[in-house]
Amino acid sequence: MYGHAEAVAAVQEADQIYVSPVILGELLTGFLRGSRTKKNEQELREFLASPRVHEVDVNRATSRRYAVILNSLWKAGTPIPTNDIWIAATAMQHGLELLTLDAHYLKVAQIVVHHLGEENT
Repeated sequence: MYGHAEAVAAVQEADQIYVSPVILGELLTGFLRGSRTKKNEQELREFLASPRVHEVDVNRATSRRYAVILNSLWKAGTPIPTNDIWIAATAMQHGLELLTLDAHYLKVAQIVVHHLGEENT
């Protein structure tokens, strides 16, 4: 979402931001593959230190929601990437709206999605 004006504005304007460890893992992987690892990690630390940002756990309750979502996607014949199911399950568990560029989240009936358009399906 970096560099996407609508996404940046949504994050800047949000009263509260919730981050899954799955998202953090994806970010850290991207940082390791890039040329600005230390700078990106420092910016992430600063972001996570904000009182508006909360890290949520993945636990047994998340696993149950994961199973519900995956089963629903299988029945519909509309699979999405595994990490994204965990992210959706976390949003479902905590009643959170998911801000994303990925249209495939729109296939997950159990969550509220704020899709910003234009990217992958």
